[in-house]
Amino acid sequence: MFPSSTVENYIKVIHAQQVRLSDPDGLVPMGHLAMGMGVTPGTATTMVKALADSGLVHYAPYAGVRLTRAGERLAGMVIRRHRLIELFLVQVMGLKWDEVHEEAEQLEHVVSERLIQRMDEMLGRPEVDPHGDPIPDAHGTFPQRELHTLLTCPLHVPVTVMRVADQDASFLRFVESNQLKPGQELSVDARDEVADSVSVRATGGQPLTIGARAASKLLVEVIGIVLFVLALAASSSAQTPSATPAEQTDSSRPFEIKDNSFFVEEAFNQEAGVVQSIVGGAFLQDSGWAIAFTQEWPAPGMRHQLSYTIPFTGVDGSEGINDIAVNYRYQLLEEGSGRPAVAPRVSLLIPSGDQSRGLGASGWGLQVNLPVSKQHGDLYFHGNAGFSWRPNADSDVFPSASLVAAPDVTLFTPFVAGSTIYRLRPMVNLMLESVFTWQDDVVAPGRSAREFSSLLSPGVRGGWNRGDSQFIVGAALPIIWANDTTDVGILTYFSFEAPFWKPR
Repeated sequence: MFPSSTVENYIKVIHAQQVRLSDPDGLVPMGHLAMGMGVTPGTATTMVKALADSGLVHYAPYAGVRLTRAGERLAGMVIRRHRLIELFLVQVMGLKWDEVHEEAEQLEHVVSERLIQRMDEMLGRPEVDPHGDPIPDAHGTFPQRELHTLLTCPLHVPVTVMRVADQDASFLRFVESNQLKPGQELSVDARDEVADSVSVRATGGQPLTIGARAASKLLVEVIGIVLFVLALAASSSAQTPSATPAEQTDSSRPFEIKDNSFFVEEAFNQEAGVVQSIVGGAFLQDSGWAIAFTQEWPAPGMRHQLSYTIPFTGVDGSEGINDIAVNYRYQLLEEGSGRPAVAPRVSLLIPSGDQSRGLGASGWGLQVNLPVSKQHGDLYFHGNAGFSWRPNADSDVFPSASLVAAPDVTLFTPFVAGSTIYRLRPMVNLMLESVFTWQDDVVAPGRSAREFSSLLSPGVRGGWNRGDSQFIVGAALPIIWANDTTDVGILTYFSFEAPFWKPR
């Protein structure tokens, strides 16, 4: 036998208000509960005491109330009945999604568990109701899912509406008429804090401006690769609200040194007006040396960045310029609460080296890299994945008796990388970087082969600020394993970052 409808309604309201608490272990104030139930505080207190005697809630006089484990399970079962009934009324009975809430409010207290189980089977054991609200399982457990609102999701990134967090019929009609129902793909173009509005655009549709209150009730999930990135960030960071500068602890404050890794790219573009110049040199015991100069320019702000890298190498007695790279990086996501920084990069590889001397490869190439970065206290985690591609590399670089020129080959080199940065002091970081590469090279006329190599590099970086400028120096001890051999060396690093012009 079910508890009375009054008990179930109290349990549902307490559960709904618990979810909104900033403190996951906090208490629901009695005044809020009374308002949610539409009764006087005295009436609510009397009922809560009875619920506490039944073991459904913890009640603290003059403080508030919270569900016990038994109360949470009962809330889950009531909400499960409600949401399955709503879906049944829409899909089977043909009612509109803005008509079913009140009907389900009545039916949820009288249907049997057997009937609910049969509805669940008929509907294919659904996970959400018509409004996108998650349906608890047969044990009253809610599925967990990380969602943003239109106020917190990243700008200019495709998202899918997953849930409408308001059952008011007029609001649901507004959502439907403006193509904002669950399943709709859209993006947020802008947010205007002064006007308290959000500009959105449905896929293939026209721009639409809605109020911030309405935007807060539309829960969305980021589409595609960004979803993967958010999941990656969730595994490495606690989902806690961002603190203001006054509230930040020593470990939660932003890093003083960023975008200064040696081997693993970090997902941060230059701020408007700020230009960074980098010189790095690696000297390996068996493999020679390499020195590279890189300069990064905002174009003109942080979202777009242009840069170039000019490498010089010394390999097997040959010394000179290697292949120059011209890079474009897009700040897809800026780091925030519950999400990482993401900045995909595309590079044009210019065949400026002399392949016959072992300096670069002939033929133009393309490199793609996806850097992801997320801070967790005094640790920063970075991940990269990408590839280099040369569709027309000259393979006619080996002595051959044949008078026929060797055909060009396609070289494809994938790589993955990761690093952890530890903030030992505000301007001193310890680093551990690793890179795994499947290097594709010409090995004979008309032939290429791929060789796996791995790099592990412990290092340290530090620096100082002078006005608006920042100087960073660093060193590392790279160790490379390739072709059953081990090579060790030393790396040095210098970076100078300063405003080049004043952004408007």
